[in-house]
Amino acid sequence: MPGNKLDDYDVVCTIGSGSYGTCKKIKRKTDGKIRVWKELEYGSMTDEEKKLLVSEVNLLRELKHPNIVRYHDRIIDRGSTKIYIVMEFCEGGDLAAYILKYRKQRKFVDEAFIWKALYQLSLALSECHLQSRGGSSVLHRDLKPANVFLDSNNNCKLGDFGLARVLNHDTSFAKTFVGTPYYMSPELVNRTNYNQKSDIWSLGCLIYELTALMPPFLAANQKLLAMKIKDGHYRPIPTHYSKDLETIIKKMLTVVESKRPTIEDILNCQGIRNYLEPPVANDKRTSMPTLDDLDNESLKKKEEQLRKWSLDLEIKEKQLKQKEKDLVERERILDNRLRSDNLYPAHKRLAMPDKENIFNKKNEDQRLVEMDWKTGYHRNKDYEMKTDFRPHVGGGGGIGDVYAAEINKHNRALRQLDHNFDVNRYETRLARPFPYGLR
Repeated sequence: MPGNKLDDYDVVCTIGSGSYGTCKKIKRKTDGKIRVWKELEYGSMTDEEKKLLVSEVNLLRELKHPNIVRYHDRIIDRGSTKIYIVMEFCEGGDLAAYILKYRKQRKFVDEAFIWKALYQLSLALSECHLQSRGGSSVLHRDLKPANVFLDSNNNCKLGDFGLARVLNHDTSFAKTFVGTPYYMSPELVNRTNYNQKSDIWSLGCLIYELTALMPPFLAANQKLLAMKIKDGHYRPIPTHYSKDLETIIKKMLTVVESKRPTIEDILNCQGIRNYLEPPVANDKRTSMPTLDDLDNESLKKKEEQLRKWSLDLEIKEKQLKQKEKDLVERERILDNRLRSDNLYPAHKRLAMPDKENIFNKKNEDQRLVEMDWKTGYHRNKDYEMKTDFRPHVGGGGGIGDVYAAEINKHNRALRQLDHNFDVNRYETRLARPFPYGLR
């Protein structure tokens, strides 16, 4: 293409640089749309590097999927021996920066986002692995957080196919591996061939890093790293996350490649269904969308439904907390009202040791009255006198017979009154100490 096409864009800023060139944010002059381009110097490249470059450009042109960074154009400047690959701009940055942000804040990545990332990256890999282009499919071979980009809605898009290799059915396997060592699969450590299950291993490493904020296998040098990968031992993910997520990561990080799940297995796992399918009426779930049905609009609708679902759950939780507070307040008010004199009958206040008890010693008129709850009789202490009246010692004589007879007569009358007032003839439960009334 003519080199003057460079004049159609204004460079906004430099986003980053790699071993093969620089990535810059650009703006198209005609409509102001934001794009990015990878500026690559091909004049100093070896033949092998040029093959990788041509491979990436051809792959980007053919791969069209909502979860793959979209290719727009290429510009070749033969005078400066540079090629500019114009692509979609992902304003959310890459997944490596996303993980680093959470690591610095010492926070967990939301599990719903992790399931969404697994779902969308699985769809992207499915497009690569199953795309039919003259009997060949594509292996990404360098799946890592730095090669996964986020749009404004935090949707994941797979990019940077510079290390991808077309896998012909005749040869069946890629012959070399030049990807990220931390995500290197056991078959590569054992010097066997790279295949589709190797991408599954790398995807498992990426999802693990989203949970633990670090790769599953770390070592001081590549030899120790290779030993850890072959053993397949890694720290469990934080207990903050669900058992479903732990299970799918464990399956993807299985050392024996034949036992790892396929892309279809991952897309149909229970965890993805639980976290990504929107709730429907009568609690009936619809089937997973097919790859043909999936587009940008459906992804946006799904994300909007997820946000609405999350908001509804928060509102319901707040309502439940408010109802709980109201119930506690109503119980407190009811308790205060029942304890007041207007609501507690006298026979219930007898058993309650509060200051308003009718037998309180401060009430002078009733100070001398006492109820014996064992016998059910009342006694009056002022009249509990001995009937054996004797003369005063050293006095002029005893109490007169008439006076003594009157006193004894009065005491007999009181005892008869106590005998007649038998509380056992009434409902005895009323005198039992139940502070809120009857049982």
